[in-house]
Amino acid sequence: MKILDACCGSRMFWYERNEPHTTYMDIRKEILTCKDRGLKREIEIKPDIVADFRDMPFADATFDLVVFDPPHLIRAGKTSWLAQKYGTLDLMSWKNDLYKGFWECQRVLKDNGILLFKWNEEQIPFRDVMKAIQCQPILGDKKSKTRWSVFIKWKK
Repeated sequence: MKILDACCGSRMFWYERNEPHTTYMDIRKEILTCKDRGLKREIEIKPDIVADFRDMPFADATFDLVVFDPPHLIRAGKTSWLAQKYGTLDLMSWKNDLYKGFWECQRVLKDNGILLFKWNEEQIPFRDVMKAIQCQPILGDKKSKTRWSVFIKWKK
């Protein structure tokens, strides 16, 4: 089993942050310190591979499972804790960026592989993201603000 976390950030939703089957990728590699509600906070972004989710350095059909949790914010102060912790998308190019990222995830998936997609609709509605990526999940959470959706790369 080969797994890719395409936007791992600080690996905050992983129970095992060094899961041995997983390659952790992010565009950033850094330790950030920021004040949040009067407290000094630190976050470490330490991917195995530094790369952009829109142009991944992997061969086609490499992974059985891809986790795609891209940045969800288009409006956040550059030095804000939220922007530093989660990253941001560009206001003008977010649709194209998500489209490219989603289809890169599909490219690196093996046939019948699973793409697990996470989205928070605080600033961009889920329906707009689905329009941008031009694909429908087979199942997922339909009611909460944070959505987990499953896509399958069907064998051709």
